[in-house]
Amino acid sequence: MRNRQLLFVSLSFYLILIFGFRSLLAFPQNKMGTSYTGISQDAGNYSSEILDKWMTLQIRLMSTTQASFNGPFIRIYAYSGIAAYAAIYPGIAGSSPNKFNLNQLNSFPELPVASPDRKYYWPASINAALAYMNHAMFPMASAAGKAAMDSLEEAIRKSFPVDSRDSAIFFSADYGKQIARAVFNWAEMDGYRNGNDPYSAPEGRGMWKPTAPSYARAVSPYWGRIRTIVPGSNDNTEPGPPPEYSEDKKSGFYKMVKQVYDMSNQITPEQRNIALFWKDINPGVTAPGHWLNILRQVIQKEKTPLDKAAFAYALSGIALNDTWISSWKTRYRYNLLRPITYVQTVMGFKDWAPPIPTPPHPEYPGGHAALSAAVASALTEVYGNDYSFTDHTYEFLKMLPRTYPSFWAIAEEAAISKVYGGIHYKISVEVGLQQGREVTQNIIFVLLNKGVAIKPKINSD
Repeated sequence: MRNRQLLFVSLSFYLILIFGFRSLLAFPQNKMGTSYTGISQDAGNYSSEILDKWMTLQIRLMSTTQASFNGPFIRIYAYSGIAAYAAIYPGIAGSSPNKFNLNQLNSFPELPVASPDRKYYWPASINAALAYMNHAMFPMASAAGKAAMDSLEEAIRKSFPVDSRDSAIFFSADYGKQIARAVFNWAEMDGYRNGNDPYSAPEGRGMWKPTAPSYARAVSPYWGRIRTIVPGSNDNTEPGPPPEYSEDKKSGFYKMVKQVYDMSNQITPEQRNIALFWKDINPGVTAPGHWLNILRQVIQKEKTPLDKAAFAYALSGIALNDTWISSWKTRYRYNLLRPITYVQTVMGFKDWAPPIPTPPHPEYPGGHAALSAAVASALTEVYGNDYSFTDHTYEFLKMLPRTYPSFWAIAEEAAISKVYGGIHYKISVEVGLQQGREVTQNIIFVLLNKGVAIKPKINSD
Protein backbone atom coordinates (compact mmCIF):
# COMPACT_ATOMS: atom_id res chain seq x y z
CA MET A 1 0.00 0.00 0.00
CA ARG A 2 2.80 2.40 0.88
CA ASN A 3 4.53 1.78 -2.48
CA ARG A 4 1.29 2.55 -4.30
CA GLN A 5 0.90 5.79 -2.35
CA LEU A 6 4.47 6.82 -3.19
CA LEU A 7 3.90 6.02 -6.88
CA PHE A 8 0.70 8.09 -6.87
CA VAL A 9 2.43 11.06 -5.22
CA SER A 10 5.36 10.88 -7.67
CA LEU A 11 3.08 10.55 -10.68
CA SER A 12 0.98 13.47 -9.48
CA PHE A 13 4.15 15.57 -9.24
CA TYR A 14 5.06 14.75 -12.83
CA LEU A 15 1.60 15.57 -14.13
CA ILE A 16 1.39 18.87 -12.26
CA LEU A 17 4.80 19.80 -13.64
CA ILE A 18 3.83 18.85 -17.20
CA PHE A 19 0.40 20.37 -17.42
CA GLY A 20 0.61 23.24 -14.96
CA PHE A 21 -2.43 25.47 -15.15
CA ARG A 22 -3.03 25.19 -18.89
CA SER A 23 -5.73 23.00 -20.38
CA LEU A 24 -4.75 20.32 -22.84
CA LEU A 25 -7.81 21.27 -24.85
CA ALA A 26 -6.02 24.41 -25.97
CA PHE A 27 -4.11 22.61 -28.74
CA PRO A 28 -3.43 21.97 -31.56
CA GLN A 29 -3.66 25.56 -32.79
CA ASN A 30 -2.91 27.33 -35.99
CA LYS A 31 -0.32 30.09 -36.30
CA MET A 32 -2.89 32.70 -35.23
CA GLY A 33 -3.49 30.94 -31.91
CA THR A 34 -7.10 29.84 -32.47
CA SER A 35 -8.27 26.24 -32.26
CA TYR A 36 -7.47 24.23 -35.33
CA THR A 37 -10.17 21.64 -35.87
CA GLY A 38 -9.22 20.22 -39.25
CA ILE A 39 -6.37 18.31 -40.76
CA SER A 40 -3.59 20.16 -42.54
CA GLN A 41 -0.78 18.59 -44.47
CA ASP A 42 1.39 21.59 -43.53
CA ALA A 43 3.06 20.94 -40.16
CA GLY A 44 3.62 24.67 -39.82
CA ASN A 45 -0.11 25.13 -39.29
CA TYR A 46 0.05 23.48 -35.88
CA SER A 47 1.05 24.76 -32.48
CA SER A 48 4.18 23.33 -30.84
CA GLU A 49 2.48 22.83 -27.47
CA ILE A 50 2.66 19.05 -27.75
CA LEU A 51 6.41 19.32 -28.24
CA ASP A 52 6.57 21.68 -25.26
CA LYS A 53 4.90 19.15 -22.99
CA TRP A 54 7.21 16.33 -24.03
CA MET A 55 10.23 18.60 -23.51
CA THR A 56 8.96 19.45 -20.03
CA LEU A 57 8.67 15.79 -19.12
CA GLN A 58 12.05 14.98 -20.66
CA ILE A 59 13.75 17.68 -18.57
CA ARG A 60 12.18 16.26 -15.42
CA LEU A 61 13.20 12.72 -16.39
CA MET A 62 16.78 13.92 -16.85
CA SER A 63 16.81 15.47 -13.39
CA THR A 64 15.34 12.42 -11.63
CA THR A 65 17.05 9.56 -13.50
CA GLN A 66 20.43 8.28 -12.39
CA ALA A 67 23.35 8.81 -14.80
CA SER A 68 27.07 9.11 -14.21
CA PHE A 69 27.51 12.22 -16.40
CA ASN A 70 25.77 14.34 -19.05
CA GLY A 71 26.56 12.16 -22.06
CA PRO A 72 23.48 9.89 -21.87
CA PHE A 73 21.13 12.86 -21.54
CA ILE A 74 22.83 14.66 -24.41
CA ARG A 75 22.12 11.64 -26.62
CA ILE A 76 18.49 11.62 -25.47
CA TYR A 77 18.10 15.31 -26.33
CA ALA A 78 19.71 14.84 -29.74
CA TYR A 79 18.01 11.67 -30.94
CA SER A 80 14.61 12.69 -29.55
CA GLY A 81 14.87 15.93 -31.49
CA ILE A 82 15.71 14.04 -34.69
CA ALA A 83 12.78 11.63 -34.15
CA ALA A 84 10.38 14.52 -33.56
CA TYR A 85 11.62 16.30 -36.67
CA ALA A 86 11.51 13.15 -38.82
CA ALA A 87 7.99 12.34 -37.62
CA ILE A 88 6.61 15.51 -39.23
CA TYR A 89 9.19 15.78 -42.02
CA PRO A 90 6.75 15.08 -44.88
CA GLY A 91 4.64 17.97 -43.58
CA ILE A 92 7.45 20.53 -43.91
CA ALA A 93 7.49 22.35 -47.22
CA GLY A 94 10.57 21.76 -49.35
CA SER A 95 11.19 25.50 -49.63
CA SER A 96 10.97 26.01 -45.86
CA PRO A 97 14.05 27.42 -44.07
CA ASN A 98 13.22 24.87 -41.38
CA LYS A 99 14.22 21.86 -43.45
CA PHE A 100 17.36 19.86 -44.13
CA ASN A 101 17.84 16.51 -45.84
CA LEU A 102 17.79 13.76 -43.22
CA ASN A 103 19.88 11.55 -45.49
CA GLN A 104 22.82 13.89 -44.82
CA LEU A 105 23.06 12.44 -41.31
CA ASN A 106 25.74 9.84 -40.62
CA SER A 107 24.63 6.36 -41.79
CA PHE A 108 21.02 7.46 -41.47
CA PRO A 109 18.59 4.60 -42.10
CA GLU A 110 15.88 4.39 -44.71
CA LEU A 111 12.69 5.62 -43.04
CA PRO A 112 9.11 4.46 -43.54
CA VAL A 113 7.50 6.47 -46.33
CA ALA A 114 4.37 8.51 -45.75
CA SER A 115 1.61 7.51 -48.15
CA PRO A 116 0.65 10.23 -50.65
CA ASP A 117 -2.91 8.87 -50.59
CA ARG A 118 -3.51 9.52 -46.90
CA LYS A 119 -3.97 12.61 -44.79
CA TYR A 120 -1.69 12.82 -41.78
CA TYR A 121 -2.41 14.58 -38.53
CA TRP A 122 1.11 15.68 -37.55
CA PRO A 123 0.36 16.30 -33.85
CA ALA A 124 -0.54 12.60 -33.54
CA SER A 125 2.64 11.61 -35.34
CA ILE A 126 4.97 13.65 -33.14
CA ASN A 127 3.14 12.58 -29.97
CA ALA A 128 3.62 8.89 -30.77
CA ALA A 129 7.23 9.43 -31.84
CA LEU A 130 8.23 11.18 -28.61
CA ALA A 131 6.35 8.67 -26.47
CA TYR A 132 8.33 5.87 -28.12
CA MET A 133 11.67 7.68 -27.88
CA ASN A 134 11.33 8.60 -24.23
CA HIS A 135 10.31 5.07 -23.23
CA ALA A 136 13.17 3.62 -25.28
CA MET A 137 15.85 6.04 -24.11
CA PHE A 138 14.86 6.15 -20.43
CA PRO A 139 14.76 2.41 -19.61
CA MET A 140 16.20 3.28 -16.19
CA ALA A 141 13.42 5.77 -15.36
CA SER A 142 11.47 5.28 -12.16
CA ALA A 143 8.02 3.68 -12.12
CA ALA A 144 6.53 7.14 -11.69
CA GLY A 145 8.50 8.45 -14.66
CA LYS A 146 7.33 5.60 -16.90
CA ALA A 147 3.74 6.09 -15.78
CA ALA A 148 4.05 9.81 -16.54
CA MET A 149 5.11 9.02 -20.11
CA ASP A 150 2.05 6.82 -20.62
CA SER A 151 -0.26 9.40 -19.05
CA LEU A 152 1.08 12.23 -21.16
CA GLU A 153 0.78 10.30 -24.42
CA GLU A 154 -2.82 9.32 -23.65
CA ALA A 155 -3.86 12.78 -22.41
CA ILE A 156 -2.54 14.39 -25.58
CA ARG A 157 -4.24 11.79 -27.76
CA LYS A 158 -7.57 12.38 -26.04
CA SER A 159 -7.23 16.14 -26.48
CA PHE A 160 -7.14 16.10 -30.28
CA PRO A 161 -10.03 18.20 -31.61
CA VAL A 162 -10.71 15.74 -34.39
CA ASP A 163 -12.61 12.51 -33.94
CA SER A 164 -10.26 10.01 -32.27
CA ARG A 165 -11.73 7.34 -34.55
CA ASP A 166 -10.59 9.24 -37.61
CA SER A 167 -8.23 7.08 -39.64
CA ALA A 168 -5.80 10.01 -39.84
CA ILE A 169 -5.17 9.75 -36.11
CA PHE A 170 -4.43 6.03 -36.31
CA PHE A 171 -2.21 6.19 -39.38
CA SER A 172 -0.36 9.28 -38.15
CA ALA A 173 0.38 7.78 -34.74
CA ASP A 174 1.53 4.54 -36.34
CA TYR A 175 3.75 6.48 -38.74
CA GLY A 176 5.32 8.46 -35.88
CA LYS A 177 6.01 5.28 -33.93
CA GLN A 178 7.63 3.62 -36.95
CA ILE A 179 9.84 6.67 -37.48
CA ALA A 180 10.90 6.72 -33.84
CA ARG A 181 11.71 3.02 -33.87
CA ALA A 182 13.97 3.49 -36.91
CA VAL A 183 15.70 6.50 -35.32
CA PHE A 184 16.20 4.68 -32.02
CA ASN A 185 17.67 1.60 -33.72
CA TRP A 186 20.04 3.89 -35.61
CA ALA A 187 21.01 5.66 -32.37
CA GLU A 188 21.83 2.34 -30.73
CA MET A 189 24.55 1.80 -33.35
CA ASP A 190 26.56 4.95 -32.51
CA GLY A 191 28.96 3.09 -30.19
CA TYR A 192 27.95 4.73 -26.92
CA ARG A 193 27.92 1.38 -25.11
CA ASN A 194 31.72 1.30 -25.32
CA GLY A 195 32.15 4.83 -24.02
CA ASN A 196 32.84 3.62 -20.51
CA ASP A 197 35.04 0.61 -21.25
CA PRO A 198 37.86 -0.16 -18.76
CA TYR A 199 40.45 2.57 -18.72
CA SER A 200 43.75 3.20 -17.01
CA ALA A 201 44.41 6.90 -16.59
CA PRO A 202 47.97 7.93 -17.49
CA GLU A 203 50.15 8.92 -14.57
CA GLY A 204 52.70 11.68 -14.31
CA ARG A 205 53.17 15.36 -13.60
CA GLY A 206 50.13 17.40 -14.55
CA MET A 207 47.95 14.36 -15.23
CA TRP A 208 44.36 14.09 -14.04
CA LYS A 209 43.65 12.22 -10.82
CA PRO A 210 40.35 11.35 -9.08
CA THR A 211 39.19 14.29 -7.00
CA ALA A 212 37.31 14.94 -3.77
CA PRO A 213 34.74 14.39 -2.51
CA SER A 214 33.91 11.17 -4.38
CA TYR A 215 37.33 10.25 -5.80
CA ALA A 216 35.42 8.50 -8.59
CA ARG A 217 37.25 6.97 -11.53
CA ALA A 218 37.32 8.78 -14.86
CA VAL A 219 33.92 8.85 -16.54
CA SER A 220 33.36 7.67 -20.14
CA PRO A 221 36.96 7.90 -21.37
CA TYR A 222 36.01 6.63 -24.86
CA TRP A 223 33.02 8.88 -25.51
CA GLY A 224 35.13 10.75 -28.04
CA ARG A 225 35.11 7.67 -30.27
CA ILE A 226 31.37 7.35 -30.81
CA ARG A 227 29.78 8.16 -34.14
CA THR A 228 28.91 11.77 -34.80
CA ILE A 229 25.42 12.54 -36.11
CA VAL A 230 26.72 14.73 -38.93
CA PRO A 231 29.71 13.48 -40.95
CA GLY A 232 32.60 15.90 -40.75
CA SER A 233 31.14 17.87 -37.85
CA ASN A 234 34.28 17.37 -35.75
CA ASP A 235 36.77 18.05 -38.52
CA ASN A 236 39.49 20.45 -37.36
CA THR A 237 37.59 21.43 -34.21
CA GLU A 238 39.93 19.99 -31.59
CA PRO A 239 42.03 22.70 -29.94
CA GLY A 240 45.74 22.45 -29.44
CA PRO A 241 47.33 21.42 -26.14
CA PRO A 242 46.79 23.29 -22.88
CA PRO A 243 49.51 25.51 -21.40
CA GLU A 244 52.70 23.63 -20.53
CA TYR A 245 52.53 22.17 -17.05
CA SER A 246 54.81 23.73 -14.44
CA GLU A 247 55.04 24.01 -10.66
CA ASP A 248 57.28 27.07 -10.81
CA LYS A 249 55.54 29.99 -9.09
CA LYS A 250 56.68 32.28 -11.90
CA SER A 251 55.24 30.08 -14.62
CA GLY A 252 52.10 30.81 -16.60
CA PHE A 253 50.57 27.54 -15.43
CA TYR A 254 51.00 28.38 -11.75
CA LYS A 255 49.50 31.82 -12.30
CA MET A 256 46.58 30.27 -14.19
CA VAL A 257 45.74 28.02 -11.25
CA LYS A 258 46.28 30.80 -8.71
CA GLN A 259 43.73 32.89 -10.59
CA VAL A 260 41.11 30.20 -9.88
CA TYR A 261 42.20 29.93 -6.24
CA ASP A 262 42.17 33.69 -5.67
CA MET A 263 38.80 34.05 -7.34
CA SER A 264 37.30 31.43 -5.03
CA ASN A 265 38.50 33.37 -2.00
CA GLN A 266 37.28 36.71 -3.33
CA ILE A 267 34.12 35.57 -5.06
CA THR A 268 31.42 38.24 -5.21
CA PRO A 269 27.73 37.54 -4.49
CA GLU A 270 26.96 37.94 -8.22
CA GLN A 271 29.72 35.52 -9.25
CA ARG A 272 28.46 32.99 -6.70
CA ASN A 273 24.92 33.36 -8.04
CA ILE A 274 26.19 32.70 -11.56
CA ALA A 275 28.15 29.63 -10.42
CA LEU A 276 25.07 28.21 -8.68
CA PHE A 277 22.71 29.09 -11.54
CA TRP A 278 24.83 27.01 -13.95
CA LYS A 279 25.80 24.27 -11.51
CA ASP A 280 23.04 22.14 -13.08
CA ILE A 281 23.50 19.17 -10.75
CA ASN A 282 21.08 18.05 -8.07
CA PRO A 283 19.10 19.89 -7.16
CA GLY A 284 19.02 20.92 -10.81
CA VAL A 285 17.96 19.93 -14.30
CA THR A 286 21.36 18.80 -15.73
CA ALA A 287 23.36 20.79 -18.28
CA PRO A 288 21.53 19.47 -21.39
CA GLY A 289 18.24 19.82 -19.52
CA HIS A 290 19.00 23.47 -18.78
CA TRP A 291 19.56 24.24 -22.45
CA LEU A 292 16.52 22.20 -23.45
CA ASN A 293 14.51 24.33 -21.05
CA ILE A 294 15.94 27.50 -22.59
CA LEU A 295 14.74 26.25 -25.99
CA ARG A 296 11.36 25.47 -24.44
CA GLN A 297 11.01 28.99 -23.09
CA VAL A 298 11.97 30.52 -26.44
CA ILE A 299 9.44 28.35 -28.27
CA GLN A 300 6.76 29.45 -25.81
CA LYS A 301 7.72 33.11 -26.02
CA GLU A 302 7.68 33.14 -29.82
CA LYS A 303 4.66 30.85 -30.16
CA THR A 304 6.87 28.95 -32.59
CA PRO A 305 4.88 26.72 -34.98
CA LEU A 306 5.46 22.99 -34.89
CA ASP A 307 7.74 22.72 -37.93
CA LYS A 308 10.16 25.41 -36.76
CA ALA A 309 10.11 24.18 -33.15
CA ALA A 310 10.97 20.62 -34.18
CA PHE A 311 13.73 21.96 -36.44
CA ALA A 312 15.22 23.96 -33.54
CA TYR A 313 14.99 20.90 -31.28
CA ALA A 314 16.78 18.71 -33.82
CA LEU A 315 19.47 21.21 -34.86
CA SER A 316 20.40 22.19 -31.29
CA GLY A 317 20.46 18.54 -30.20
CA ILE A 318 22.71 17.53 -33.10
CA ALA A 319 25.10 20.40 -32.30
CA LEU A 320 25.12 19.42 -28.63
CA ASN A 321 25.77 15.75 -29.32
CA ASP A 322 28.60 16.20 -31.81
CA THR A 323 30.27 18.92 -29.75
CA TRP A 324 30.27 16.66 -26.70
CA ILE A 325 32.05 13.98 -28.71
CA SER A 326 34.70 16.48 -29.85
CA SER A 327 35.12 17.82 -26.31
CA TRP A 328 35.46 14.36 -24.78
CA LYS A 329 38.01 13.32 -27.34
CA THR A 330 40.14 16.34 -26.45
CA ARG A 331 39.77 15.81 -22.69
CA TYR A 332 41.23 12.33 -22.83
CA ARG A 333 43.87 13.30 -25.33
CA TYR A 334 45.49 15.65 -22.78
CA ASN A 335 44.22 14.34 -19.40
CA LEU A 336 44.95 17.63 -17.64
CA LEU A 337 44.61 17.76 -13.86
CA ARG A 338 41.84 19.76 -12.18
CA PRO A 339 42.41 22.95 -10.17
CA ILE A 340 41.60 21.20 -6.87
CA THR A 341 44.48 18.74 -7.37
CA TYR A 342 47.03 21.46 -8.09
CA VAL A 343 45.83 23.79 -5.32
CA GLN A 344 45.93 21.05 -2.69
CA THR A 345 49.13 19.26 -3.69
CA VAL A 346 51.33 21.90 -5.34
CA MET A 347 50.18 25.12 -3.72
CA GLY A 348 49.77 23.35 -0.38
CA PHE A 349 46.20 24.42 0.49
CA LYS A 350 45.09 20.92 1.49
CA ASP A 351 41.69 21.97 2.84
CA TRP A 352 40.69 24.05 -0.19
CA ALA A 353 37.51 23.04 -1.98
CA PRO A 354 35.91 24.82 -4.93
CA PRO A 355 32.47 26.47 -4.56
CA ILE A 356 30.88 23.68 -6.65
CA PRO A 357 31.85 19.97 -6.79
CA THR A 358 34.50 18.87 -9.29
CA PRO A 359 33.20 16.22 -11.73
CA PRO A 360 35.13 12.96 -12.35
CA HIS A 361 36.87 13.60 -15.64
CA PRO A 362 39.86 15.59 -16.96
CA GLU A 363 39.95 19.36 -17.06
CA TYR A 364 40.64 20.59 -20.58
CA PRO A 365 38.67 21.87 -22.45
CA GLY A 366 35.57 23.08 -20.59
CA GLY A 367 32.69 20.76 -21.48
CA HIS A 368 29.89 23.01 -20.24
CA ALA A 369 31.40 25.88 -22.23
CA ALA A 370 31.54 23.72 -25.36
CA LEU A 371 27.98 22.43 -25.12
CA SER A 372 26.67 25.93 -24.32
CA ALA A 373 28.44 27.41 -27.33
CA ALA A 374 27.05 24.63 -29.51
CA VAL A 375 23.42 25.12 -28.54
CA ALA A 376 23.75 28.92 -28.51
CA SER A 377 25.14 28.85 -32.04
CA ALA A 378 22.31 26.59 -33.22
CA LEU A 379 19.62 28.76 -31.64
CA THR A 380 21.23 31.86 -33.13
CA GLU A 381 20.87 30.24 -36.54
CA VAL A 382 17.14 29.69 -35.91
CA TYR A 383 16.13 32.82 -33.98
CA GLY A 384 18.77 35.41 -34.80
CA ASN A 385 21.90 36.95 -33.30
CA ASP A 386 20.44 39.69 -31.09
CA TYR A 387 17.76 37.68 -29.34
CA SER A 388 17.05 39.06 -25.87
CA PHE A 389 16.00 36.38 -23.44
CA THR A 390 15.20 35.88 -19.75
CA ASP A 391 15.91 32.43 -18.31
CA HIS A 392 13.45 31.30 -15.62
CA THR A 393 14.81 27.74 -15.32
CA TYR A 394 15.66 27.84 -11.62
CA GLU A 395 12.80 29.84 -10.21
CA PHE A 396 11.59 26.57 -8.67
CA LEU A 397 14.75 26.70 -6.53
CA LYS A 398 14.01 30.34 -5.59
CA MET A 399 16.78 31.65 -7.88
CA LEU A 400 16.10 34.91 -9.64
CA PRO A 401 15.73 34.75 -13.43
CA ARG A 402 18.66 35.98 -15.50
CA THR A 403 18.38 38.15 -18.63
CA TYR A 404 20.74 38.12 -21.63
CA PRO A 405 21.04 40.19 -24.84
CA SER A 406 21.83 37.14 -27.01
CA PHE A 407 22.22 33.38 -26.97
CA TRP A 408 25.98 33.82 -27.15
CA ALA A 409 25.88 35.92 -23.98
CA ILE A 410 24.16 33.00 -22.27
CA ALA A 411 26.92 30.65 -23.43
CA GLU A 412 29.66 33.01 -22.20
CA GLU A 413 28.08 33.23 -18.75
CA ALA A 414 27.62 29.47 -18.57
CA ALA A 415 31.30 29.09 -19.44
CA ILE A 416 32.72 31.60 -16.95
CA SER A 417 30.46 30.14 -14.24
CA LYS A 418 32.79 27.14 -14.09
CA VAL A 419 35.76 29.40 -13.37
CA TYR A 420 33.77 31.13 -10.62
CA GLY A 421 32.87 27.65 -9.39
CA GLY A 422 36.55 26.68 -9.17
CA ILE A 423 36.45 23.63 -11.44
CA HIS A 424 37.98 25.04 -14.65
CA TYR A 425 40.87 27.29 -15.68
CA LYS A 426 39.90 30.33 -17.72
CA ILE A 427 41.75 29.08 -20.81
CA SER A 428 39.71 25.86 -20.68
CA VAL A 429 36.36 27.59 -20.94
CA GLU A 430 37.60 29.97 -23.64
CA VAL A 431 38.79 27.02 -25.70
CA GLY A 432 35.54 25.17 -24.99
CA LEU A 433 33.47 28.06 -26.32
CA GLN A 434 35.49 28.09 -29.52
CA GLN A 435 35.23 24.32 -29.93
CA GLY A 436 31.43 24.28 -29.57
CA ARG A 437 30.98 27.12 -32.01
CA GLU A 438 33.23 25.49 -34.62
CA VAL A 439 31.45 22.13 -34.44
CA THR A 440 28.11 23.87 -34.95
CA GLN A 441 29.50 25.90 -37.85
CA ASN A 442 30.50 22.63 -39.53
CA ILE A 443 27.02 21.20 -38.92
CA ILE A 444 25.31 24.27 -40.38
CA PHE A 445 27.62 24.12 -43.38
CA VAL A 446 26.74 20.47 -44.06
CA LEU A 447 23.01 20.48 -43.28
CA LEU A 448 21.97 23.98 -44.35
CA ASN A 449 24.70 24.78 -46.87
CA LYS A 450 25.49 28.03 -45.08
CA GLY A 451 28.82 29.61 -44.22
CA VAL A 452 32.09 27.78 -44.67
CA ALA A 453 33.56 24.68 -43.13
CA ILE A 454 36.14 25.17 -40.40
CA LYS A 455 39.60 25.40 -41.95
CA PRO A 456 42.51 23.28 -40.64
CA LYS A 457 44.24 24.63 -37.55
CA ILE A 458 47.91 25.41 -37.98
CA ASN A 459 48.83 24.12 -34.53
CA SER A 460 46.41 21.20 -34.42
CA ASP A 461 47.98 17.81 -33.75
